[in-house]
Amino acid sequence: MKNYTFNSGAVDHANRAFTMGDAVKVSFFIRNSKLILDEECYFFLMASMRKMRLNIPLSYTLEFFQNLFTSEIIQGKSIENGIINFLAYRNNDGITLSKSTVSYFFEVNEVDDVLNIHQRSLELDLIKEINVNTNLLSNIRVHSPENIYGSIYAQENDLDDVIFLNPNKRIARTAMGNLLLLEDNTVKTPKHTEGAYISPLLENFVTFLDKNKLAAIQESEMIAFESQKAEEILLISDEKGIFFVGKIRNKTFANARFHDLVQKWKESF
Repeated sequence: MKNYTFNSGAVDHANRAFTMGDAVKVSFFIRNSKLILDEECYFFLMASMRKMRLNIPLSYTLEFFQNLFTSEIIQGKSIENGIINFLAYRNNDGITLSKSTVSYFFEVNEVDDVLNIHQRSLELDLIKEINVNTNLLSNIRVHSPENIYGSIYAQENDLDDVIFLNPNKRIARTAMGNLLLLEDNTVKTPKHTEGAYISPLLENFVTFLDKNKLAAIQESEMIAFESQKAEEILLISDEKGIFFVGKIRNKTFANARFHDLVQKWKESF
């Protein structure tokens, strides 16, 4: 696996992404030498930038990003499958923050197939020391000390990831992404108002399941114990990919049904 980095100019370490975490991140996806879900990812980027009051350049059109990623990555680096993690950040050059210019940085992680499920199942646990908020900035990928703390906590406790609760002690998300819980024929996922990330990858998956009547989709308010009732759990991270959850505390989970559902989803592209 290779990693490539790109930016829109010389990296200025006085920029506000570096000094203040004043940036938003969105992932784009390359599959079989083509961008997939590019329109959904683009509109999520625009919405995220508006929420952070970034001064969106007029050049930031869907066609701009399609051409940028095609020329720089697919053609320039001959990458057939990868996840592009794109960061738009505010510079320190405006009379006011809202008038400051915006630059970008992105990195590309090569993968076998962005829609493949990683072979190794994850072990998770709840983290109770901190929680995540439920406001409009909680749904987008901005600087998150909770994620940093949670990732270190997971490493120190031989876990792969941690489950964050919101202030109401309900499941929000993990440090990496969102959870989908399968019970009977229902796939449950936390509502955005619970602190879950907005995820073009997840939303395309559940829309496919719903449209083809492969499962009942339920955006829910879920107490922590819901994770112990589930038969199977899937973790979808726009930044890192798709994972089975194999264990939470003493409960282990199967994965055959989610494997079948994801396979059908892949075949639809």
